[in-house]
Amino acid sequence: MSDSLTLADLSVPLRALRLLAVDFGHLAAPAAHVTPIWPDRLELDFHDDLAGFEAWRDALGIAPDAVTHGTQSDGRTRVLRTMTEYGGAKLELIGYGRIPDPELTGAAA
Repeated sequence: MSDSLTLADLSVPLRALRLLAVDFGHLAAPAAHVTPIWPDRLELDFHDDLAGFEAWRDALGIAPDAVTHGTQSDGRTRVLRTMTEYGGAKLELIGYGRIPDPELTGAAA
């Protein structure tokens, strides 16, 4: 990261976001993040919306096996993550979904 970056230096991910809005405006709205820390990256986050994540993954032609799976928050949150290139930017999709408490769902051993 450089302290001297300007908004113009973030034009690649911002352009990609604009293209995504045109090409996929009918899909679920994600939280969009652009940062001077990674000036070539656009991050789209889907909170409590794994179906939205999957719709975007499918629309972008990302194979299901290109998605990494993990958990956070002591196993209470499922995290899906993948990256691709779009409009010249590195596009990262991240989906977060709650994992039901087994004690509340009757699945406890």
